[in-house]
Amino acid sequence: MAIIDPFNRTIDYIRVSVTDRCNYRCDYCMPEQGYHPDGTHKEYLSYEEIARIVGAFVELGVSKVRLTGGEPLVRKQLTNLTGMLNEFEGLKDLSLSTNAHHLDKHAQELFDTGVRRVNVSMDSLQPKKFERITRGGDLAKVLAGIDKAIEVGMTPVKVNMVVMKGNNDDEIESMTDWAIEKGIELRFIETMPIGASGIAIMDQHYKAEDILQRVSNHVGARLIESESKAAAGPARHYQIEGTDAKIGIISAVSQHFCESCNRVRLTARGVLALCLGQEDSVNLRDPIRAGISDDELKAMILKAIEKKPERHFFNENVHNIQFREMVSLGG
Repeated sequence: MAIIDPFNRTIDYIRVSVTDRCNYRCDYCMPEQGYHPDGTHKEYLSYEEIARIVGAFVELGVSKVRLTGGEPLVRKQLTNLTGMLNEFEGLKDLSLSTNAHHLDKHAQELFDTGVRRVNVSMDSLQPKKFERITRGGDLAKVLAGIDKAIEVGMTPVKVNMVVMKGNNDDEIESMTDWAIEKGIELRFIETMPIGASGIAIMDQHYKAEDILQRVSNHVGARLIESESKAAAGPARHYQIEGTDAKIGIISAVSQHFCESCNRVRLTARGVLALCLGQEDSVNLRDPIRAGISDDELKAMILKAIEKKPERHFFNENVHNIQFREMVSLGG
């Protein structure tokens, strides 16, 4: 079985936010005071409720799940959830997005409960600059988390760098050299106007093509465009010849990739968000708590997918859109 949206795209991937809280305060993602909508922890889906929703998606044909936040590792006993999800026969790919601050402590147990891939957000290799961008983050902890993920066998380990003009764009080349040294995939991401935090820094927007040119100038002819198993995802992929390092370029604003979108997002509070750059969404939490059956849940999901828009409008409305903060959507 497969989930097909109105534009004939197969939806086989769901990103699941387990919390909208985070121990960092990256300025493009959330306000300095944090993101705390009205409500208590009861507003969050329980792990059992998340597993039930994910199970319905898997039965409908979804095979890839990524756990996100906020920062997923600030929610206690996350491996209770990963263990439950790992039991689903149709789930082929269970991964995690994290700032890696706590990853060194949890990488082995995550791996043992089915998490095979990890994406780490890291926007600078300079400790003071990293602390400033994250408003208090500890680069040494992040680097230790990345090393631990590599050590336990997670592959690929991807590091995401949001490039911001006049802020960290001077590190494009040094980050590339570091990726070569580590033999990992480094993904450069354009800033996106999501929420007040994202819109506020769009004057720092750095086009993907300019990033790619910088990398190309730095490594020369060794930069080879490559086909990737992750081709359905948003990145354009490149191999640095003679190394294990890969480069990904994500151009959400300057060159959208909506025609290949294969994903939806489940927020920590049970809202199914159908597009990162549109407000279309469906509440799944309340019907579940009201007692709907599994068949009714699957019917709700299929009905929701009918609302998935053809594309976002970041580049047309970059100064006008006021969507939810990135941290509430799971990125």
